[in-house]
Amino acid sequence: MGLDGLEDKVFDAVLFDMDGTLVDSTAAVYRAWAAWAVEHGVPADLMRGHDGIPAASIVAKFLPEADREAGILRINELELNDTGGLVVLPGAAEALAALVDAPSAIATSCTMPLARARIASSGLRAPSVLVTADQVEHGKPAPDPYLLAAERLGVDPTRCLVVEDAPLGLQAARAAGCATLAVVTTTARDELRADAIVGDLSEVRFEAGADGIRVRPAV
Repeated sequence: MGLDGLEDKVFDAVLFDMDGTLVDSTAAVYRAWAAWAVEHGVPADLMRGHDGIPAASIVAKFLPEADREAGILRINELELNDTGGLVVLPGAAEALAALVDAPSAIATSCTMPLARARIASSGLRAPSVLVTADQVEHGKPAPDPYLLAAERLGVDPTRCLVVEDAPLGLQAARAAGCATLAVVTTTARDELRADAIVGDLSEVRFEAGADGIRVRPAV
């Protein structure tokens, strides 16, 4: 398996999305949004297809401006109270472990409380840099989360590799000038636009050295 040239590059940092990339929180997310939809009179089938989009942006799509603040508080409450069934995706723990002493970060569309709750539930050893939707003016697909992650690591975003599962997250990474590695965990392969695409993180390994970070095929 090749990585379409990514294996020939050296990166200063790796920036990970969280939901759908490191952990599968799909069941909990759908439960929370299904309950929210019932409470707000929104057809449940309209709640799908928002992978990688901050909750505030989803709420804004369905509620008038006067009701949005309360709607955001409610979905945050529902999600914080339901982290059951969260699954660590294949290769995620190994990827984070390989980069424990190298520049890396998580940039997620969750809020900080929800991100911390899901990380704690997963048992993953997360990077010290965690960028969440409530820390940036514009969430994905805007580049802000990945630009802030690179800034906090003190690296040039064009020297970063972003690992993502969602088209809008990959759009954010490209807008930030980052290289992209997509995992086929939530979205069909033909809907993903990235420098390289793998099934999940078990198909690659990260090597951190004095000159930077490389990504290699696992076998």
